[in-house]
Amino acid sequence: MEFTRTVLGVIALAALLATATPALAGVDSFKSELNGSNEVPPNDSKATGSIVATYDGSTKKFAYTITYSGLSGPATVAHFHGPAAPGANGGPELMIPGRPSSPIKGEAMLNAAQATDLEKGLWYLNIHTVAHPTGEIRGQLTKE
Repeated sequence: MEFTRTVLGVIALAALLATATPALAGVDSFKSELNGSNEVPPNDSKATGSIVATYDGSTKKFAYTITYSGLSGPATVAHFHGPAAPGANGGPELMIPGRPSSPIKGEAMLNAAQATDLEKGLWYLNIHTVAHPTGEIRGQLTKE
């Protein structure tokens, strides 16, 4: 009788775990629209773009998808900057490898300081071109 109760308890626990929804508390979503007016100082680029990203606090993984169009020429480099509030500049925090072309998909592991700055809204994405070496389009990442 005791064995049967134990087995039934184990089966019930296994069924509960199998049907449970994974906790999403550790995953945050971010987004931004990219344009020249967000650059510091602003420029008159007609290019536009967007970024959607997630950060999983349990694994420390930052994943992103970036799309853009209308740049004055090929993108020379793209990277995430911080810490910086909107209207301020910050240093590069995360380089996007190679010559980026739309769409850009990638992921990276963040350290504690980077994760904190991202969560506080202090990261922005910048896409550079030859015509705009300090950045043609920019967007501040905001939590959804």
